[in-house]
Amino acid sequence: MAIDVNDVYKTVLVVMEQEKRGVLTPLEFNRIGTQAQQEIFTKYFDDLNQLLRSPQIGLDYADRVALLDEKISIFKTVSTPIAQVSGAYTTPANLQELGVVVYNNREAQRIQPIDLYTTNASPLTAPTSFYPVYTYNNRIIKLYPSTLTETIIVNYLKFPSDIKWAFSIDPNLGHYIYDDLNSIDFEIHKSDQPLLVDRILQYAGVMSKDQSVVSLGMQKEQQVNVNSKQ
Repeated sequence: MAIDVNDVYKTVLVVMEQEKRGVLTPLEFNRIGTQAQQEIFTKYFDDLNQLLRSPQIGLDYADRVALLDEKISIFKTVSTPIAQVSGAYTTPANLQELGVVVYNNREAQRIQPIDLYTTNASPLTAPTSFYPVYTYNNRIIKLYPSTLTETIIVNYLKFPSDIKWAFSIDPNLGHYIYDDLNSIDFEIHKSDQPLLVDRILQYAGVMSKDQSVVSLGMQKEQQVNVNSKQ
């Protein structure tokens, strides 16, 4: 379901050439492509929250929610076992949203640090190795009871990886030569490729200070949004 980074770059270059707006270098493309992908990814959650707050009318609503869930599911990840260091567990660097924390094949319950004292105060609510709890702050997990020291596994949503249109340079002509083996594709859903291209075009216009390219990108993006809602 990945979007081929070379296809997107070629499309962007074709549009800019047709509009006589110059060339976007690979390094510029990599930077703004990564930013555009991150913005589209973040918008998945805003769109899903908006849909869930709307009245559930007909199958169209269900289909749109299912599609958004499919787009988000691409980024669902299970970590390798995480070892404890100095009484705490550091979550993966690409974590965007923490899901389930598993200790010794048991799902740990998340509590707020302010609730630790109350939870430990009663034998009925005090955590055990069979019913562990944890706090989470600034990518750090602390597991309770504090005597627990084994590894944990976390289910989480990860950030999209930075994209990369890798290349070498032709020694004779000075042209960029695409390097498929070292490139990194876009990870967002294939259906968002037109929106992705349009957003990159907008950034290309900002970089060149040419508002006509920005307008072109915005017009195309608006058309994509209108079509997706029909």
